[in-house]
Amino acid sequence: MVAQRVNVLHRKREKRLSEALSALCLMLTGSLVGAIGALGGRGQGSVTGLYGATMLFEDAGGYVLVGVIAFAAAVAITVLCIHYREKRKKICDKTEDDQK
Repeated sequence: MVAQRVNVLHRKREKRLSEALSALCLMLTGSLVGAIGALGGRGQGSVTGLYGATMLFEDAGGYVLVGVIAFAAAVAITVLCIHYREKRKKICDKTEDDQK
């Protein structure tokens, strides 16, 4: 019964963590969309028809900043997920050893 209770508590904790990460992702998405709206240029690119020319436009700093922030957030979330998975794997291995 103790092992079952431990498993139930671990699942609840995993669910809370998953919900927290989902909320964090939604907040980051909203903030990045807001940053694009606030920092993005309102004018046309210097060369029409070529989408890569947007970075040559003088107001492209906002796009670059949003790209860097998005990359940093993705790296941080990836590192957290890897850390969480390794921790969960250790806990599963430990509970299997305890049951033997």
